[in-house]
Amino acid sequence: MKKVVLAYSGGLDTSVCIPLLREHYGYDEVIAVTVDVGQPEEELKEARVRAEKLSDSFVMVDAKQEFVHNCIFPLVKANGSYEGYVLGTAMARPLIARHVVEVALREGANALAHGCTGKGNDQLRFDAVFRTTDLEVIAPMRELSLTREEERRYAAEHGISFERNDGKDKDNDKNKRWSVDENMWSRSIEGSELEDPAFSPPEEVFRWTASIEEAPEEPELLQISFERGVPVSVNGTEQDGVALIKMLNAIGGKHGIGRTDMMEDRVLGFKAREIYEHPAATILLEAHRDLERLILTRNELRFKELVDRAWSELVYQGLVMDPLFDALNAFIDKTQERVNGTVYLKLNKGVARVVGRESPYALYSKEVSFDVKREQRTAEGFSLYHGFQSRLAAITRGGDK
Repeated sequence: MKKVVLAYSGGLDTSVCIPLLREHYGYDEVIAVTVDVGQPEEELKEARVRAEKLSDSFVMVDAKQEFVHNCIFPLVKANGSYEGYVLGTAMARPLIARHVVEVALREGANALAHGCTGKGNDQLRFDAVFRTTDLEVIAPMRELSLTREEERRYAAEHGISFERNDGKDKDNDKNKRWSVDENMWSRSIEGSELEDPAFSPPEEVFRWTASIEEAPEEPELLQISFERGVPVSVNGTEQDGVALIKMLNAIGGKHGIGRTDMMEDRVLGFKAREIYEHPAATILLEAHRDLERLILTRNELRFKELVDRAWSELVYQGLVMDPLFDALNAFIDKTQERVNGTVYLKLNKGVARVVGRESPYALYSKEVSFDVKREQRTAEGFSLYHGFQSRLAAITRGGDK
């Protein structure tokens, strides 16, 4: 008996994959696996109902805590960002893929499958993990080049329904014309009119964040404490990682914080218009970067910028199994040993602004304050030779600059 394990989201692509794996690829048993990394409860329930109807067996993996502690917190320590994108989907995909592999090995499957197309980055992120095994890797959407309309027709022929409670087709609903991917760290929106870089996204595409016009007039003060680079409390109250992120998403979203509309350079080499919502990510990354500037030395900060960028690019490409990724994490973890302290922020009208910070490891001394009387002439020797080569160069050029 040929058995395949499918990374299953519950959407059109992965639902159509189930009968395709039987009819086109000849698999006798299809196991659907959904990994919970903070998707909406309604989406997870729909995935379960649909998978239990379509597949031979269904597995739901609760990976929320793992996602926070093994993915999001390392991302915060690395100030993870790719061209302004906070790497929500990119960080989740390898984790999801690893759990799908675990199910496949446990079930003695012959193959692994995903519903990614040949146009995006997710195919690379799944493939990179899937191909660490000897199992066959199948990507029906990529291999058959099906259009959305062809998928809908195929789904209808096989009794795959996406109806809402009012009987209308959920997948064809005008409010579902966007392609949305969501986990607790970020929500991405793309497709349809958003493919036009000049098109201004309507408010209906946003779910987590209020518009600037609707955000409260009064600012809100926020206090976030870190231990070894990891956020541990909000406003003095210690929080579990999942609860902390959910709280900050709610608080930040209310103030319109965490919207990104960008042109993104995909791994395949072309540009794509992407829209993201990420209130908690915006707040935590802003606070963490500021605390690092108080604590780390100038040399550490300069070098860590290079490390953080390399770290983020590997995550974006889905190459978290690369030996370099482990080496970068080792350096980052070393720098975070002293990143303990509290950051104070003011949230207002789409902006999370740091207004104060403190740490027992601060490399700030009041001895150099403007209010402290010290003998300042000791700096004259340094000032005398500062810019010496630049002045000489200007003289040799004949004062033309």
